Amino acid sequence: MRAAAARIGGETARLDAELLLAHALGCTREALLLGGLDRAIDMAAFEALVTRRVGGEPVAYIVGRREFWSLDLIVTPDVLIPRADSETLIEAAVAAIPADAGLRVLDLGTGSGALLLATLAQWRLAWGVGVDRSAAALAVAARNADALGLAARAAFVQADWAAAIGGGWDLVLANPPYVRNDAPLARDVRDYEPAAALFAGEDGLDAYRALLPDLPRLLGPTGLGIIEIGSEQGSAVAAMARALGMAVDPRNDLAGRERALCLRVSAD
Repeated sequence: MRAAAARIGGETARLDAELLLAHALGCTREALLLGGLDRAIDMAAFEALVTRRVGGEPVAYIVGRREFWSLDLIVTPDVLIPRADSETLIEAAVAAIPADAGLRVLDLGTGSGALLLATLAQWRLAWGVGVDRSAAALAVAARNADALGLAARAAFVQADWAAAIGGGWDLVLANPPYVRNDAPLARDVRDYEPAAALFAGEDGLDAYRALLPDLPRLLGPTGLGIIEIGSEQGSAVAAMARALGMAVDPRNDLAGRERALCLRVSAD
């Protein structure tokens, strides 16, 4: 394990090595750390996994899974890897919406389905629709809905943001691309994650320009929109939303960075 971590390097080297070894053994990391496994390690298979990580491939793509809001999600290179920062959107929704609400949820740019499926798992009476331009991403989201037993309450639509989507949603979620085209990124992000889910023009705001104008129509007078933002984009995106007649409530992630905007159609 130590040798593998040394080869991988970086701040998460030990964690990466543990996750890869657990994958090679066909068990969870927790079971590996508890030391209760009685099975031989296929060192050749483990070394092959480590070599992929040393080459820059993200662990989530190597093992094909990532946890989000305590859900075990399938991930492939067709979808952005869900991040803990995005759980800020679900936390904001939990703070604003009663647990027994029968929500109608719209997830724009659903990718793996992480936001939509976390919402359906949190609100047992909710149902929702995930929208994405990518047919391959929608296939991953549908697989996740099925694997989590949520397929009966989830539907997936291939579209460009809210094109052909009607209004009346109780909750609209979106984690759009918000990286500047020329922004420096870590190699495992730049070389492996889908560019269409990352980059959004010279200032990183193109996706907001596309989706925000539809929000008042989608939400109506009582709905809540929660949009993920880059840590330095809050002021710019909030100004766009206010110009469209929406009230804005920013939310911080666990590191204290502005990570989401809660949006409602203003009563003024």
